[in-house]
Amino acid sequence: MRVHVVSDVHGTADALAVAGDGADMLICLGDLLLFLDYADHTQGIFAELYGAEHAKEYIDLRTARRFDEARQLTAGIAARLIQEHGADMRTLSEHAIRKQYADLFGALAEPAYLTYGNVDIPSLWDAYRKPGHTIIDGGRAVVGGVTFGFVGAGLISPYRTPNEVPESDYAAKLSLVGAVDVLCTHIPPAVPELLYDVQARRLETGSTALLEMIRETQPRYAFFGHVHNPLARRVRIGRTECVNVGHFRATRVPYVVEL
Repeated sequence: MRVHVVSDVHGTADALAVAGDGADMLICLGDLLLFLDYADHTQGIFAELYGAEHAKEYIDLRTARRFDEARQLTAGIAARLIQEHGADMRTLSEHAIRKQYADLFGALAEPAYLTYGNVDIPSLWDAYRKPGHTIIDGGRAVVGGVTFGFVGAGLISPYRTPNEVPESDYAAKLSLVGAVDVLCTHIPPAVPELLYDVQARRLETGSTALLEMIRETQPRYAFFGHVHNPLARRVRIGRTECVNVGHFRATRVPYVVEL
């Protein structure tokens, strides 16, 4: 069985449209939306709403971990935008988010199996999914005789992305999955080499509960994304091959594996 896996799509609908070509199974590990593009500050929902020049300033503040100043920046701009447009920022943001989701789910082939990333809005997915899109967060699917487990979302972080949960909630979802052949998550297990982003020069957030589950149940593979430029893309834990499937917005090609 030929399986294609993508993660961190971040608005790349054109490449997503062909990501399943030649595959028996297509998996998406989340982060469909593009809020901020650190490589190109003119792209994404933030630049669309707040302006590209403010997006660059916001990115610089977040990169420097000056989160309070970043929030003050957006609050000041938001007050002006509300006056100009006669609508609150939540309404303006949701309009931009829905437009991206319509394009992305429209491009995504059927069948496909998906779970959520930390920048996704789970409550909106049902409005755009196709009949052949199976969304799983804390559950299993058997395809071609192989058992796959799926757990979405990220963990609580200073970045306050839309879909973050406490580690205890994340562990509870993992417990619903149990032992599987292939474990599919958005975030990596808490292994430093998998968490360190060499371009951003920081450790991203990974799950200790996920690491413990891999050690205990030893799936054949653990697939994930989240870290765009990891120090290590593959790490073996016992007999489990842990694989960062890549930053799809940058690579524009799926990770391919034969099972």
